[in-house]
Amino acid sequence: MRAIQVNRFGGPDVLEVVELPTPDPQPGEVLIRVRAAGINFFEALMRADRYAVTPQLPMMPGVEAAGIVEAIGQGVDAVLLGTRVAAPLFVSKRPFGGYADHVTIDADLAVPLPDALPFEDATALMVQGLTALHLLRQGPPGGKAVLVPAAAGGVGSLLVQLARLKGASKVIAAAGGKAKLDLALSLGADVAIDYSLTDWPARVRDITGGKGADIVYDTVGGALTAASLQALAPGGELVFAALGRFALAASDLEAMIGHNQSLRGFALLPLLSGAALRAGLSELFALAANGRLRVAIGGRFPLDRAGEAHRLLDERRSTGKVVLMP
Repeated sequence: MRAIQVNRFGGPDVLEVVELPTPDPQPGEVLIRVRAAGINFFEALMRADRYAVTPQLPMMPGVEAAGIVEAIGQGVDAVLLGTRVAAPLFVSKRPFGGYADHVTIDADLAVPLPDALPFEDATALMVQGLTALHLLRQGPPGGKAVLVPAAAGGVGSLLVQLARLKGASKVIAAAGGKAKLDLALSLGADVAIDYSLTDWPARVRDITGGKGADIVYDTVGGALTAASLQALAPGGELVFAALGRFALAASDLEAMIGHNQSLRGFALLPLLSGAALRAGLSELFALAANGRLRVAIGGRFPLDRAGEAHRLLDERRSTGKVVLMP
């Protein structure tokens, strides 16, 4: 089978196509012919050794895939053969390797896909969909004005819609450039603000009657976090989900205390017990299959053009989900 491998850290050109034996499913596992593999921004950071944790090389990236069960291991129900499933590799004992023609995963972790749900949409609803879903559970949006930075990205585009579905009184999207702002509005944002403008936090305050957003879902981090605090209402909450990019100073935290604001950390994996994983994915898959949740696909690439797909993310030109289609 073909797979993408990283043998040295660097730019998108370090993503190499290699030939490997197709794995045999072990007892309790299924072999999946991959039809779509999701690409996440943190994988681009890992590739360049800019993530919070340095991965061991050689590395085969890809933590989520979707496809068709092609073979089963001992003890697996034969009814799974030929079924359409999602493979959330990030919760498995082999959490990488999705950029490939085939992957194996424990049968208990393979989540059935509705017939109406495209494979590429399923990839967007794994890491990014579960992140959006659990962010809203950490900071419930019901009756509140919420701010979604990077609202045209994979997580942000889903956050905008799910916040609306879960009762936010106002959904404020922040993104860079007209195309991304238009996408956020088309997904249901009440207002879309260009955060490349220096006074964008003042715009958030203006549209909330001078108050600011009740909740900010920060999946970007870096300098944007401090700017977002200027758009946060007194007594508001910042939910931080940008591992490795926390840049607030002690003075920022002291200012938050003075404004009775709170900071909530967010890490997805500890929230995903087996039951929570399947329940969350089943909810997201059903919403998308029924047309209540729109998945924005920002690019489809064949496996051997994985470098181009990563370059799209590196240059911040992508909207929605970028996927490989082996």
